[in-house]
Amino acid sequence: MPVRSDVSLADLTTLGVGGPVGHLVEVADAASLVAAVRAADDAGRPLLLLGGGSNLVAPDAGWPGDVVLVRSRGVHQVPGPLPAPAGATAGSDAGPVDAGAVLLEVQAGEPWDDLVAETVRRGLAGVEALSGIPGSTGATPVQNVGAYGQEVSQTIVAVRVFDRTAGTEQVLTPADCGFAYRDSRLKQQPGRYVVLTVTFALQPGPLSAPVGYAELARRLGVQVGERAPLEQVREAVLGLRRGKGMVWDPADPDSRSAGSFFTNPVVADAVAAAVPDCPSWPAGAGRRKLSAGWLVEHAGFGRGTREGRVGTSSRHSLALTTEPGATAAELIAFAARVVTAVEQRFGVTLVPEPTVLGQGGPGGSHRGQAPSPR
Repeated sequence: MPVRSDVSLADLTTLGVGGPVGHLVEVADAASLVAAVRAADDAGRPLLLLGGGSNLVAPDAGWPGDVVLVRSRGVHQVPGPLPAPAGATAGSDAGPVDAGAVLLEVQAGEPWDDLVAETVRRGLAGVEALSGIPGSTGATPVQNVGAYGQEVSQTIVAVRVFDRTAGTEQVLTPADCGFAYRDSRLKQQPGRYVVLTVTFALQPGPLSAPVGYAELARRLGVQVGERAPLEQVREAVLGLRRGKGMVWDPADPDSRSAGSFFTNPVVADAVAAAVPDCPSWPAGAGRRKLSAGWLVEHAGFGRGTREGRVGTSSRHSLALTTEPGATAAELIAFAARVVTAVEQRFGVTLVPEPTVLGQGGPGGSHRGQAPSPR
């Protein structure tokens, strides 16, 4: 595997921040990915796995160890029951898969939106509302990626991983993954699991899964809970995301971001009641999910708020964007000011969505090894 040392993390991430890489390896298949991880671990070098770089605030100091670019490709239909790879340690039973579902095993490096486009082309429903999200497929179960009423956990039936602690391949079921809102056990144990493939169960047919998001339903001219043609759902989602600067485009400065920088906070009913004007949704017994974008905007950081070379997107206050030459330190400091303003104004603590490496501030720091950012 060729090794490069002439690359900056700023060139590998959509936010365009981050310093030099000392040891860059690009892998094209799962076997090479495992080999690269083993090599770093055996040598005691810090390891950063990188997919599309769309969910990472990279450190200005760069990365002192190995950066592995995951470029494995492939989408394959597999029969049920789910197969385990040779030599793998199987997890608990995957549970029933809906009758008639089509199982697709996808390599970790497959670009996510390419996969969504392929499922729509094949007439397979379940991830169409996740169109336009940048990054790689292997990163989606880590964060339980979701948007417009869908989450990947609704369709994932197996995640094949390399467990760096045990030194073996394993097949994780949804129960093993412990999916929650923008969270999973993979995320809670950063660096332990290297995703190799993800298997999805999708429903064949011309119509989408029930539309679960009011803004998307209005765009489609249907009621929440109704279905719409797959291609129409994809195009509607892409249109909504482009309108917010959240479809990656090098020519669009508003897409120079990590998408939504903060997750929608889930709070107790009493806390939500103290912010009556903020849009909210039920989130389980005694809890509601608040709109992080509304909180940011009404805490004084509306669209287009700039401080030096960083600020909020001109089209969506929840996206933080950078200008050429910006640093991770600038971005983290700006995000910290947003968090403080929301806490002081509304008593709600925002949690950053991207992985923040090697710096203090929102998002914390993963020392020595890091999860797979999108």
